[in-house]
Amino acid sequence: MLYYLLVFISALLVDIIPFIGPPAWSVMVFFQIKFHLNIWIVLVVGVIGSTIGRYLLTLYIPRLTSKVVNRRKDEDLQFLGKKLSGNKWQIQLFVFIYTLIPIPTTPLFTAIAVAKIKPMIVIPAFFIGKFISDMMMVYAGKYAAENAIDIAHGFLSWKTICGAVIGIVLICAIFFIDWRTLLVKKRLKLNFTIWK
Repeated sequence: MLYYLLVFISALLVDIIPFIGPPAWSVMVFFQIKFHLNIWIVLVVGVIGSTIGRYLLTLYIPRLTSKVVNRRKDEDLQFLGKKLSGNKWQIQLFVFIYTLIPIPTTPLFTAIAVAKIKPMIVIPAFFIGKFISDMMMVYAGKYAAENAIDIAHGFLSWKTICGAVIGIVLICAIFFIDWRTLLVKKRLKLNFTIWK
């Protein structure tokens, strides 16, 4: 039972950090193989921990953002969050599909948090997509353990680099686009003076 608690805590911790770290599935694979744990319990406990970690990330990032960006940009981000929250099924579908793709979800959730989208809109879609994608990764864990050197090289693969680049572009777009001008006046306007 202690090892399952460690799976939960580890998955929560790696998904609560606002920068790209090890994926939660790698923690699940490690504990499942090292301690010969039941794969289904590892998946359920790990995905719940990961989901709670992402939820907590979306709660504290807006507080940090409000402390470092100026009032005008903060209002712009709130406007964007309200606009995106109005299209619930579209954002849920996007999060679900994004979660199925083997790229980090940290940039996605950082952008969701910065845009001040209500986390409960995206958490169910994230949980379902995360469970499916992590199930595939954990089941592949035995193979991964037998090929540990290849896995170590996989942490710096084209997928992780592509995910990091997409994440940085997404976060820059959230911060530097004047969303009110774009969504109301249909005109792209960049604003780089957003810091307090």
